[in-house]
Amino acid sequence: MKAVVMAGGEGTRLRPMTSSMPKPLLPVVNRPIMEHVLRLLKRHGLNETVVTVQFLASLVKNYFGDGEELGMELTYANEEKPLGTAGSVKNAEEALKDDTFLVISGDALTDFDLTELINFHKEKGALVTVCLTRVPNPLEFGITIVDEEGKVERFLEKPTWGQVFSDTVNTGIYVMEPEVFNYVEADVSVDWSGDVFPQLMKDGKPVYGYVAEGYWEDVGTHESYVKAQADVLEGKVDVEIDGFEISPGVWVAEGAEVHPDAVLRGPLYIGDYAKVEADVEIREHTVVGSNVVVKSGAFLHRAVVHDNVYIGQHSNLRGCVIGKNTDIMRAARIEDGAVIGDECLVGEESIIQGNVRVYPFKTIEAGAFVNTSVIWESRGQAHLFGARGVTGILNVEITPELVVRLAGAYATTLKKGSTVTTARDHSRGARALKRAVISALQTSAIDVRDLENVPLPVARQQTARGSAGGIMIRTTPGVPDSVDIMFFDGQGADLSQGSQRKLDRVFARQEYRRAFPGEIGDLHFPASVFDSYTGSLLRNVDTTGISESGLKVVVDASNGSAGLVLPSLLGKLGVDALTINPGLDESRPTETADARRSGLVRLGEIVASARAAFGVRFDPVGERLSLVDEKGRIVEDDRALLVMLDLVAAERRSGRVALPVTTTRIAEQVAAYHGTQVEWTTTSPDDLTRVGGDESTIFGGDGRGGFIIPEFSSVFDGTAAFVRLIGLVARTQLTLSQIDARIPRAHVLKRDLATPWAVKGLVMRRVVEAAGDRFVDTTDGVRVVESDGRWVMVLPDPAEAVTHLWAEGPDDASAEALLDEWAAVVDSAGR
Repeated sequence: MKAVVMAGGEGTRLRPMTSSMPKPLLPVVNRPIMEHVLRLLKRHGLNETVVTVQFLASLVKNYFGDGEELGMELTYANEEKPLGTAGSVKNAEEALKDDTFLVISGDALTDFDLTELINFHKEKGALVTVCLTRVPNPLEFGITIVDEEGKVERFLEKPTWGQVFSDTVNTGIYVMEPEVFNYVEADVSVDWSGDVFPQLMKDGKPVYGYVAEGYWEDVGTHESYVKAQADVLEGKVDVEIDGFEISPGVWVAEGAEVHPDAVLRGPLYIGDYAKVEADVEIREHTVVGSNVVVKSGAFLHRAVVHDNVYIGQHSNLRGCVIGKNTDIMRAARIEDGAVIGDECLVGEESIIQGNVRVYPFKTIEAGAFVNTSVIWESRGQAHLFGARGVTGILNVEITPELVVRLAGAYATTLKKGSTVTTARDHSRGARALKRAVISALQTSAIDVRDLENVPLPVARQQTARGSAGGIMIRTTPGVPDSVDIMFFDGQGADLSQGSQRKLDRVFARQEYRRAFPGEIGDLHFPASVFDSYTGSLLRNVDTTGISESGLKVVVDASNGSAGLVLPSLLGKLGVDALTINPGLDESRPTETADARRSGLVRLGEIVASARAAFGVRFDPVGERLSLVDEKGRIVEDDRALLVMLDLVAAERRSGRVALPVTTTRIAEQVAAYHGTQVEWTTTSPDDLTRVGGDESTIFGGDGRGGFIIPEFSSVFDGTAAFVRLIGLVARTQLTLSQIDARIPRAHVLKRDLATPWAVKGLVMRRVVEAAGDRFVDTTDGVRVVESDGRWVMVLPDPAEAVTHLWAEGPDDASAEALLDEWAAVVDSAGR
């Protein structure tokens, strides 16, 4: 039986380590990852192996040759272009077409019992057996669901937290029969999980999943690379270590010289012919490569040092990776998470701050302080983007330097000469940072249309008018010392997950495009922005009956940018409006929940005393809207959604409404009563936006003051919702309290539970298991529906170590009981 080792990947997330070295050759405890894989194959009798190569293929071939030194027979299948996981194996079909074969990645560290995997495959009579394992964080892997017999029921590639309903993931190790090649087209890019396996399952072919016991680490990030070293040294994975264990956990290879006065605190590894001088301290989880020189007084802790590196006197290396042939000069300091590429020079007394990436062949001058302040990992995130774009504390986490790099990365994802629209709220911090954004865009060959201070919906609308994208900087809602950097696509909507990942990759690699002097972008300030916005709004949203109705409304601009639009809008509407808090207040760019509540109470008092039809209160950037009825009572956001839904559906009598799955199911009753239907979406605003842009959608909302008026825009827009509401009330001649009274009461309760990142995947698997035979909806997270219609939803937070629970029942007590029941399931997994 033969094996296929896939060694063609570029390993872009591991740059700069993989800038000049293919990922399979990265050393783990001084031996390439792929060599550990080949030795595992040999232990299980798989001596004949085909290696698929593409990126820097000659380096892989030169290192392993024909496999004679390992006692194996190696042949190579070279890809002229990337062919995907299945296409690359298809490329080696000639060598594999006669018998069962095993496919394994050349860049994942594992000690799985491959013999047991092969036996399982043969016992089941499988066409394909997928080797599975359980991991704490399934986000970067393909989730696989199997039944009790081990047959695969479903694959899901690289899910979001809202799609995680198991912690059982695909390791990329497969046992296959040659028949599988009939499902793989030659010379095109084809993937196993995304293309071939779904087709096999559709055709009823036997595809099984084998859950393996043992160690497996996909060495795909700098963190996992450093972790793999520590795990080998700790004995967590069964691999061979070259050298001699001179004391527990202290490994020294042949020819190494270690001075008796050096302090070694294992587990650690010192490679062959390395030289460690007196007064050096090497601590836990450090790997020193071959021919490395460590001068006196140096300190190394959790450092991974590749071959032929010089480490000068009194240098300090913590939690970093140093590429081969690099010189670290006297008293240099390299902090946790930093990576120095091959053949670099780090000058005397220089400081490389945490998470800095220094690419190959670079020189850091003596005394230099290199700082890029990448802080996202400290918040439990693997990516820049959170729920509101890129968020952080002003001048601590979000600095002008970071903003310049972010804007440069965004510009790099666009074509030269493209136009980007920029905007901000009325805070001083946003104003300062936007200037940095504009400079970065222009110097990346991007033209800029700067709107200055405008409401968020205006920024989105203007972006959609001919720009390739947009950037808005605002104060984080409810957090005065933080800012959100929001990136828009060409339609003015938030970037899709795919575009976010693309921007993430460019930012992580620090591969920014710079313009030549003649390519510097232009900057201009469009005129009549507010007139353009209000004109378009009044043309697209039905305002019939408003001027004749004699309605009186009270509008609270909350001292934000929404007040900039209201003067021209209210005059054209012909409505009797009292505007309060219209002026901008730079000292209050956002407001706390308590301050917002107080503002609504005050608004209610004014509405009641003025005998107005209703009152509205905008958030400071005009994106969201809160309501007060004619009696001065606050209409809570979840009820306001139902009121708006009832009004829109009653008028339209057909179409779809877009609502997140956390919304009360009473919304379905309201929609159905008026002949419309609900399209359930995830809790992500961009998913609501996607459905909101469909021609058949008549309304959307999130139950938190965000409303979509599709005839005008597919994104949340408080002003558009206000105009739509006035028209609806004018034409129905019903009060808000009358509409609210005819809608049944909802009983949806929410609870948040602290959940360590390491157990989030396990939590979701336990939830699915606990659901048993009950109906399970995985639109977002896991929603379990009881036979009597009660439901509970469990959703991991994408940015924090928290799991959210929602429950709905016929009354609060029933919903509370459901929350208690499922909170116990979540807690049990977290212990």
